[in-house]
Amino acid sequence: MPATDYAARFREIRDKVESEERLSLDDGIFLYNPAVPLQEVGQLANLVRERKNGNVGYFNINTHLNPTNVCVYRCRFCAFRSDLRDPKGYVMNDEQIVERGREATENGCTEMHIVGGLHHKMPYEWYRGIIELLNKTYPQIHLKAWTAVEINWFEFQTKKSKQWVLQDMRDAGLGSMPGGGAEIFHPEVRDQLCEHKANTHEWLQIHQTAHEIGLRTNCTMLYGHVEQAYHRIDHLIRLRELQDRTGGFQVFIPLAFHPENTKLDNIKKPSALMDLRTMAISRLMLDNVQHIKAYWIMLGIETAQTALAYGADDIDGTVRHELIYHDAGATTPECLSVDHIKQLIAEAGRDPVERDTVYNHVHREPHDFTKWTSGAPVGV
Repeated sequence: MPATDYAARFREIRDKVESEERLSLDDGIFLYNPAVPLQEVGQLANLVRERKNGNVGYFNINTHLNPTNVCVYRCRFCAFRSDLRDPKGYVMNDEQIVERGREATENGCTEMHIVGGLHHKMPYEWYRGIIELLNKTYPQIHLKAWTAVEINWFEFQTKKSKQWVLQDMRDAGLGSMPGGGAEIFHPEVRDQLCEHKANTHEWLQIHQTAHEIGLRTNCTMLYGHVEQAYHRIDHLIRLRELQDRTGGFQVFIPLAFHPENTKLDNIKKPSALMDLRTMAISRLMLDNVQHIKAYWIMLGIETAQTALAYGADDIDGTVRHELIYHDAGATTPECLSVDHIKQLIAEAGRDPVERDTVYNHVHREPHDFTKWTSGAPVGV
């Protein structure tokens, strides 16, 4: 395509975005073409980002809990999982779990992000018990737990419905769900990555059911492995269609694949340019999702900062005890201080604002950082 044709095609897309018209599959695929200047795509995404979220850069204070890494599945992209008898395999006991909650409380965390392996020797009651134990011991901390893949496993364990499992977990103290396990929805890719775990239909149905009972959830996409631009845009459109029906996704997180220590370690990790292009295109395609997160653990601090000008309005949080992506070779720090996060956001020209898991303002006592309350929804 001649350069003049690229420019004309991009003008068509820009006109759509400026008039708040929805982009098509073909539009999204076109924006992935390297001949389309990244800076122009980023500027267009920033227009949408500022239209939706102004000049704010959101963050939260959170910790991760991975209760076990033993898993029945052998996903090709995963460096975290372990076999039952592997020396690196572990299962946390109640004392260790409560200690993690205590540490989170003492560090002012508002959220625990809880995901792990599907341990075939641990019953459903063990997983539910983790939520109940933490909720009873530290009731103020929001428990964002269990991907759709884990909920699907709990269905198998209990022989109960999605709604039953989700409601039972909610009764135990579940506050919301993370968006992991989505990977890439298209079967051409998904069957190569994780052929046995929850398929696309199950993932979408579980999130739809969660939304229907009042649980907010996140959504994700794992990119930079064996997929192509078509598969990424197809994935984003499927998320957009579910959001049209339920409105339950609160944030989208594009996750850059880290190949080290996986069965796909022959693949080169995505470049910062691909990271920024994917961030921007995600913002442009997901017109009905309020927030886009630049997950600094996977992107690296500098790219996450830059992403705040390429469609992202959230940089995630302090992220204590993150294991899954560090096992896959992430070289980012294992925790950032609140002051450091605020500085990163400010350096990017944005106004740092602390939010809780479900995007309410967080108010802290001036002389005791560990005491906090949630206020009005952000943007209000």
